[in-house]
Order: sequence, then structure tokens, then C-alpha cells
Amino acid sequence: MSTGVAASSGPALTVDQAYAEVQRLTRERAKNFAFGIMVLPPAKRRAVAAIYAYARLTDDIADGDIVVPDKAAALLALRAALDAPAPVDDAMWVALADARSRYPISRDALAALCDGGLQDMQQQRYADIGELVGYCRKVAGAVGVACCAVYGADQPGLAETLGIALQLINIMRDVPEDWQLGRVYLPQDELAAFGVTEADLAAGVATPAFRRLMAFQGERARAYLAEGRELLPHLDRRSRACVATFATLYEGILDAIEAADYDVFTTRPSVPTVRKLAIVAGGLGRGLVPL
Repeated sequence: MSTGVAASSGPALTVDQAYAEVQRLTRERAKNFAFGIMVLPPAKRRAVAAIYAYARLTDDIADGDIVVPDKAAALLALRAALDAPAPVDDAMWVALADARSRYPISRDALAALCDGGLQDMQQQRYADIGELVGYCRKVAGAVGVACCAVYGADQPGLAETLGIALQLINIMRDVPEDWQLGRVYLPQDELAAFGVTEADLAAGVATPAFRRLMAFQGERARAYLAEGRELLPHLDRRSRACVATFATLYEGILDAIEAADYDVFTTRPSVPTVRKLAIVAGGLGRGLVPL
């Protein structure tokens, strides 16, 4: 999938071809996301996959998977392209244009994803939770807001809160990977308060102080997750099943972090595939129970 910011130069894709590609990308690059959206009806599943493809592209540009001469310029162009005709030979753009024609997907939410990519390039440390939540709103809350339009609920605040919760869990799980990228998302004031230094992170050892810090992070993530789940009663049955699956999958990651006593350095906490399938089945069952 290209950066999607150049003029069309290849054969035009059909909408079905474009959606097939963004769904393939979702299955390959976002297995938790793919498990969640499998319970949606086809039209909504395709639209959410298109949103994911756009979000994935912003992340790939910012983190370097896509080689461009100027990453910041590429992200700015990607944001500006939201207001231009879609290239007819780019699967992401063709799929996203069709999704935006069918659902009131927030342009500002999509633009915020580019802003989050720009912030990742410019800022590697966060002074406090206020700064961190501001970042999470861009890179994850915005996905929730964009998808909420597809689900059919006018509850952007709750959708944003759920997205923030999932990102906070990602941050806990990805401490070692983020350190390798030169980034520390754990708030600096909380690192200091718990007596955790960046040398501790570099050493990759879950010290007692680090475990206490992570337990504190986990409590906050659970609070955001509980608030974000208040979105569920506002959704139709299939969308409710999808969002319930997202929430429970990420809660499972948090459970795995806690079960490892917060040692995210030795192994990467995850949810086994069998458990994921059980969560999908459970979410579908809950989603089909009328309120």
C-alpha cells in the first residue's frame, strides 16, 4: 500500500478490490483489531478496515516503515489529501472515500491521526498524564471517534475514552519496544515519584519500583476502560459485540501484564488465539442480547 499522497498513475481499482486490500492489511497488521471487527456486518467491517488502513499509514510514515524524503511533509500531505479527490489507484484512498460517502466519519478525527504521527516525531517524553492523554487522543481516541460514526452512535466522547484506554494498555505492554525507538511514554513525573529511572528501562529489568509504577498505570487504564465501556448501551447489537470484543481483548492483555507481575521485558504479554476466539464468541453472545 502506497503513501497515498501522490497523483494517480496506475489502473483504477474497484471499490471491492480496495476493500479487499484494506481488510487483508488489517488481518496481517492488527490481529486484535481484526478479531474485533469480524463480528460486524460486511459494510461496517469494510469501513472500519479502511479507517484502520489510514491510521496504519500514518504510523508507518512516522515510525519509518515507509521511506520518504521528509516524513513530516508526508504526514502533512496525507492530512491535506483528506480534502482532495481520492487517487483511483490506491486501495486505502478508494476504500476510505467510499466509507466516508456512506458514514459520517469525522474528517477532524482522521486529521488528528496525522497530528499524532507528527507529535511522535517531535516529542519522545511526556511530563505528566495530562500530556500523555493529549497524545493518546490523537493516535487512539481519534480512531474511536472515527469508528463510532460507522457503528452509528453519537457518542464521540465515550468512543475517545475507550480509545485512550486501549492506548494506555499498549503503552504498558510496549515499554521495551518504545525504549528501542527512543521513546518513553510513561509520564516523567510518575517515573520520578516511583523511583524508576531511564537507566532501569534501558537495563530491561522489572525492579520492584517498576512493578509498583506499572500497577499504578494498570489501575488507571482499567478506570478508562470502565468509562469507555459505557459506550456499549448506545450501540446496535453487532457494533456492541465488536466494541465489547475490543475492550475484552485489551483487558486480556492487561490481565497478562499483571499475571507476569508487570515484567514486560522478558516476554511480550499477549492473549492466546484460542482465548481470542472465545472472547469474540462471548462478545457476539452479549451483543445479541437485547438491552
